[in-house]
Amino acid sequence: MTQKNKNTVTYMGTGRRKTSVARVYLTPGTGVVTINHKPIEEHLPSELLRMTVNSPFETTATTGTFDVNVNVKGGGLTGQAGAIRHGISRALLEASADYRPALKAAGFLTRDPRQKERKKYGLRGARRAPQFSKR
Repeated sequence: MTQKNKNTVTYMGTGRRKTSVARVYLTPGTGVVTINHKPIEEHLPSELLRMTVNSPFETTATTGTFDVNVNVKGGGLTGQAGAIRHGISRALLEASADYRPALKAAGFLTRDPRQKERKKYGLRGARRAPQFSKR
């Protein structure tokens, strides 16, 4: 737990997915979500991605109780949304350990280990073989 001012408490969590890294700061407030100094609607145009970001709050029944400030970089929008969800879940754990069973059951505390597979020599991609021709 980090404190910015003497009367404002901030909970911090770091989330990762694919190549995205999100630093999430939760402060008690009204539920405003800011991503890279922009409102969530501007950064994540898809409703599905916004639902992904807000799912930890719905799981723990804390919707509208925390203001969220996020710095995220790397990857695409889906990876960033997953990283933000992971960071929010970790920050909620800092706020109260009572949320752990619900977040764990939903799978929000587990870091998604899937990464892009490297290209191998002799192949056109990670697994794609050169085109075969009989003649």
